[in-house]
Amino acid sequence: MSDGVVLGGDGNFSSLCPHGIEWIWYGLGECAQDGRDIASVVLGLLSIVCFVVSSLPQYYSSCKSGNMDSALSIWFLLFWLAGDSCNLTGSFLADQLPLQKYTAVYYVLADLLMLSMYFYYKLKNKGPRASNGALLNAVSMLCLLGITSSALSLPRSALEDQIHMGFKGRALLAVEEANSSVQPFDTKEIIGFVFGSVSSVLYLCSRLPQMYTNFRRKSTEGVSFFLFALVILGNTTYGISVLVKNPDPGQGEASYMVHHLPWLIGSLGTLSLDLIISVQFMIYSKPPRVSAVGDEETSALLQN
Repeated sequence: MSDGVVLGGDGNFSSLCPHGIEWIWYGLGECAQDGRDIASVVLGLLSIVCFVVSSLPQYYSSCKSGNMDSALSIWFLLFWLAGDSCNLTGSFLADQLPLQKYTAVYYVLADLLMLSMYFYYKLKNKGPRASNGALLNAVSMLCLLGITSSALSLPRSALEDQIHMGFKGRALLAVEEANSSVQPFDTKEIIGFVFGSVSSVLYLCSRLPQMYTNFRRKSTEGVSFFLFALVILGNTTYGISVLVKNPDPGQGEASYMVHHLPWLIGSLGTLSLDLIISVQFMIYSKPPRVSAVGDEETSALLQN
């Protein structure tokens, strides 16, 4: 790729991305030249749609039942926000794919809205007798908002650096010479890789409190099954979109995988835990009336 080409500028599309799709180049900042690149973009867009829609059933379920504060674990939401904040910062510092960056921005916004709803119902259900715990949760929420706003300022400067350095057809290291070995990280990419690794650990940890909450309540009432179903679909398409993408010119498959590894673990690694939560839905969502009717029939047969 030529230096000095600015995203959204008047770069020569035909020379920078020969045989590419123009709307993907100008709209998403990626050079899609073959079937793998196109499939990656389509799957990436599908994953964004899944993540956008995934929160809507939970919002509806929370407004309908009014028990979001008891149905969802606060640690599940806080770990999720922390993981998404690290993912957002790391995706810009490590210069990930443009669709990964767009998805990361939405993650944080959706988490903040869901946390706001959680604290609203927590204060509403406790009324004027709200305990000190609610106050502490509110304070921790404000702290997290401050941390998130600080994290949001980092990607902006990182993006500006990339614009001044020149536009990349795909957001990872672009090298001039072919090299099958794993390419070294620069300082900024190392920091981004660390943030991405922390985010993947937080994603994995976030499911555990919700699994425990479901087990303790022996119920999934107030939790939307479609939230986790769409997140599973979104994580699957997100991970596949990264896997099918062609490496940068001169970058080997091994190097490409290593540079994306934390984000692959964060998306595909949580699938197993989300599937366990889905099993909890099947176990705890059995209507009690079935067992009650069965007991009545058994008693009637014994009496006869």
